[in-house]
Amino acid sequence: MKERSPSLLAHVVLLDVVLVWGSTFVLVKDALAGISPLLFNFLRMALAFFVLAAVYWKQLWAIDRRTLVRGSLVGFCLGLGYQFQTEGLRLTTPSKSAFITGLAVALVPVLLLFPPLRAEEGVPPSPSAFIGSAAALAGLALLTLPRRAALGALFSGMGRGDYLTLIGALFFALQIVVLAKYARSVRYEHMGLVQVGAAALLMACTGPAFETAKLAWSPTVALALGITAVLGTSLAFTAQSYAQEILPATTAVLLMALEPVFAWMFSYLFYGERLDPRQILGALLVISGILATELLPKLSWAPRRSAIMEED
Repeated sequence: MKERSPSLLAHVVLLDVVLVWGSTFVLVKDALAGISPLLFNFLRMALAFFVLAAVYWKQLWAIDRRTLVRGSLVGFCLGLGYQFQTEGLRLTTPSKSAFITGLAVALVPVLLLFPPLRAEEGVPPSPSAFIGSAAALAGLALLTLPRRAALGALFSGMGRGDYLTLIGALFFALQIVVLAKYARSVRYEHMGLVQVGAAALLMACTGPAFETAKLAWSPTVALALGITAVLGTSLAFTAQSYAQEILPATTAVLLMALEPVFAWMFSYLFYGERLDPRQILGALLVISGILATELLPKLSWAPRRSAIMEED
């Protein structure tokens, strides 16, 4: 019996993570009627940290200074992404927030053009990665923006909330890039634990500056916190750390672009919300972007060294 390919397993793991995130979208939306968004984010991260600490308590003393520094850097990027995105959502429309956050798909390959942000053995993104990102971004636009929204009008009419969301998208992209840079040098269990803990600490410090906390306990709030803390955070970010030991950042961010596709799927299954032809095309474009990155030849921007040597 053949062993499963590590790459295939990493794809499946990350797809499962994105499936969980997409499935919790409606649950979180309902819960926010009883709890303020930043407080929800903090409690979710804090609960997830304690879950991970309980699971990996025997390994806590094995976490060294290097792991703390690298995991905290990833966690701060994650926490800042959530904080800016959530504050931006308060000042803009949900559709614009969803699309601008999706710009992380395009930002990741751009960030990877800078050598300091790549792993030591990392190479610049291939042209196919940019082709895939462009297709996925077009798909996200069709999925998230209103039918009559024009991209030119979107960017020319950006307000404070849109810019805050854009900063959040940049930090989400940085989280993926920095995690890819350090994933192979830090155990994924330790990376998940430190990353989530650092994000929770950051949210505890910055949350009061952005909102006045509101909390009205209800079964919906408790259920949303429990599911997102255990499945959507502690398990998800540990699994992401494992998957990014193997997958390049450009592949990871494209797989994460499936989150709104899965969210629409669960809305259809449980709430009867239907996708119109435009949104179906958007979902297909996101999937096409992933396939383009995975299946197109990994071309290089530079001519092959062997060809140059032959000419000499």
